[in-house]
Amino acid sequence: MFGYIIINKGDMKFKEFDVYHSYYCGLCRALKDRYGAAGQFSLTYDMTFLVILLSSLYEPETREGVTKCIAHPFEKNNLRRNLFTDYCADMNLLFTYYKCRDDWNDDRKLLKLAYSRMIKGACQKIQSDYGAKVRRIDALMRDLSKEERKCNEDIDRMAGIFGEIMGEIFAVRKDEWEDSLRTLGVYLGKYIYLLDAYEDIEEDIKKNSYNPLKRRFENPDFDEEIKTILTMMMAGCCKEFEKLPVIENAEILRNILYSGVWYRYEAVRAKRENAVNEQKKSDFDRRDNAGKRQMRKKPEEGWKEHA
Repeated sequence: MFGYIIINKGDMKFKEFDVYHSYYCGLCRALKDRYGAAGQFSLTYDMTFLVILLSSLYEPETREGVTKCIAHPFEKNNLRRNLFTDYCADMNLLFTYYKCRDDWNDDRKLLKLAYSRMIKGACQKIQSDYGAKVRRIDALMRDLSKEERKCNEDIDRMAGIFGEIMGEIFAVRKDEWEDSLRTLGVYLGKYIYLLDAYEDIEEDIKKNSYNPLKRRFENPDFDEEIKTILTMMMAGCCKEFEKLPVIENAEILRNILYSGVWYRYEAVRAKRENAVNEQKKSDFDRRDNAGKRQMRKKPEEGWKEHA
C-alpha cells in the first residue's frame, strides 16, 4: 500500500519541487541515521507528505543542509529535517515492518520475511518509544489481518480499519488540531486501502487471493462505483485539510491531495481500459478470420457436390 500519496510533478513549480524533494531527502537521511541502510531501504513518498504537513502546521525549527546518496552519488541534494522528520521515519519503518509481516503470512515471500527480521529490533524500540500509539496501531493491524483471513467483503469495515491506522499516525499530538489531523488520516487511509484493492483486483482473482472488491468487480459499473467512493474519500480528506491553518507549503500539499493522489488511479484505469479494448479487438479479429475461412470453404464444398 505504498506509492499512492505522491506529487503531480507536471503541475508543480520548480521551486515547490525543490522544497518537496528536500523534505524527501531529509526523511531518507533520518532513516539512515536512525536505522542504517536497512531503514533507508523502507523510504516512501507517502510519509514525505506527512512530514511536510506536520512541518507546515506546527512550524518547528527546521535544519537545512546538503547530502549525498547512493542513488545520486555525484550530486549534492538539499535536505530539510526537523523533529517530525524523525517521527515520520519511525512510523515509516514500523509500517514497513507490519507490511512485510503480512506479506510473509499471506504469500510466504521470503524476501519480506528476511527484511522484517532485519528491522525487527528497531521496531521493538519504536514500540517502546511511542507506547500507547503503537499498541493501538498494532491492535488495528491485527484486526485488519483477522478480517482479511475471514475474507470480509465489507469495504466500509475493511477500509475503515486501515483508515483508523492512518488516523493514529497523523494525530501526532493531543491538541486543537488532533481531530482534523486524525480525520484527514482516516479518509486518506480509506482511499489508500480501496485504491490498493482496485489496482490488485485482477491479479488477486487469478491467484485466488483475498480482495474485498471481488464481488463488486462483476458489476458492469465497477469502475465508476469505485471512482465515486474514492472521490468521496478525498473530498472528506481535503475538507479537513482546509480547516488547518497551513500557509507554508500549502500549494505543495494541495498538489498532492487534489491531483497527485489520482495519478495511480488514472494509470490503473487506463491500463484496464486498454486491456479491455485489446481483448475486444482480438475477439473481433478472431470472428472476422473465422468468417473468412467459412466463406472460402463454401465454394469448394459446392463444387464437390456438383461434381
